[in-house]
Amino acid sequence: MKEYKHTIQRDVAYTGIGLHTGEITTIRFRPADKDEGIVFIRTDLPNKPEIPADIDHVVDISRGTTIGINGAVVGTIEHVLSAIKGLNIDNIRIEIDGPEAPVADGSPLPFLTLLRQAGLIQQDSERVFFELDAPINFSAPEENVDVVIVPSNELKVTFMIDYKHPNLGTQYTWLPSMDYYESEFAGARTFCFINEILYLREKGLIKGGSLDNALVIAEPNMSEEELKHLQEAFGYHKPVKVSEEGILNTNKLRYHNEFVRHKVVDLIGDMALLGMPIKGHILAARSGHKTNVELVKKLRQIQKKNELQMLYQKKKAEGIVFDINAIMRIIPHRYPFLLVDKIIDFVPNESITGIKNVTMNEPFFQGHFPGHPIMPGVLILEAMAQAGGIMLLNQLDNPEDYVAYFASIDNVKFRKPVLPGDTLRFEMKVISLRRSLSKMHGEAYVDNEKVAEGDFMAMVQEKNK
Repeated sequence: MKEYKHTIQRDVAYTGIGLHTGEITTIRFRPADKDEGIVFIRTDLPNKPEIPADIDHVVDISRGTTIGINGAVVGTIEHVLSAIKGLNIDNIRIEIDGPEAPVADGSPLPFLTLLRQAGLIQQDSERVFFELDAPINFSAPEENVDVVIVPSNELKVTFMIDYKHPNLGTQYTWLPSMDYYESEFAGARTFCFINEILYLREKGLIKGGSLDNALVIAEPNMSEEELKHLQEAFGYHKPVKVSEEGILNTNKLRYHNEFVRHKVVDLIGDMALLGMPIKGHILAARSGHKTNVELVKKLRQIQKKNELQMLYQKKKAEGIVFDINAIMRIIPHRYPFLLVDKIIDFVPNESITGIKNVTMNEPFFQGHFPGHPIMPGVLILEAMAQAGGIMLLNQLDNPEDYVAYFASIDNVKFRKPVLPGDTLRFEMKVISLRRSLSKMHGEAYVDNEKVAEGDFMAMVQEKNK
């Protein structure tokens, strides 16, 4: 059954303080065209720069999620994005007159309520999903984070946290479908520990933070002197107290496990950076903004590979990213100088693995050498360069109009002859990647034995130049 994209019917706006900057900003949600996606517009800056809310424009994750372009940024957007995705909105323009989205009450609920009031309208554009053929694993040992995404017919989330704190131990929740987001998750507020908020406050890093827009978790048996210090730090007229749940200023929990539910809220917001809805069951342990963004980067690489396969690979085959027909659609080389038979692995902008089946029918064996056939080392390098060229040209919207010229090859080593009957495997890894000039390190193997390696510098130019 087809699903169609949605935007809002009319403009709505919200004015509030930014958590970190302390600046008062107005954020205005406006309808968008059918394939525009989620776009922020800094109306207070010259030329009103537009910043797509996608993973390619994330510039900072140290204090929430910040996107930017050419120096223009919008910070702490995760709750806004979470509210947008909570209502399955695909296209929306978001005008903002400052560098940070309002914190509201620390949850997406105020934004979601506002968007609900604006009303939704279906658009004449079919919704495209990120779908999985197999489970995807992501781990960040230094952060003690593990995430697995398994195939599902809709988005589901299972989340666990274990802070080992007397007032916040292990919590678990699950979102069986987005139908439950508004009623069971959207109101979950951001939280932090008392030591964190005091440190940030003293450093002037949460100028808009207060005990009213975050759940602040107290330490056990806090003294009256410590509570008095908090009252002075936040400029409160009334005494600061600790609730039965261990929360400062007697804030009542909206859900019995509100802390872990807020982690789901953040995850939904960060996953919006992929640029398309996901069909999958996300099982996450202890993930935060940093690891959420790294996960989205990994998904984006898979998405790019899938898009390229759909564009060039007419028929899917197991274990093959691009067959010889797809390769010929990407690079200009032809017999007898096409030296890559297939691509078996491809991580856009990072690495590519190609295969060359070396047969006795290769024309170069006639002269290199009669009675003792050996593949010329220069052609091994050329084959590696062609595999690298496939990756470089795939950065472009119309690769058939360009060619990759290799400007230099350094640190070349040949370790073993390549003979008829061998299967060459080329592994090319990006060192630096720019549109005009790129550097890669390449290694060639027969079975698991390295036969050659080198560093390649290449530039991409239009064919007619």
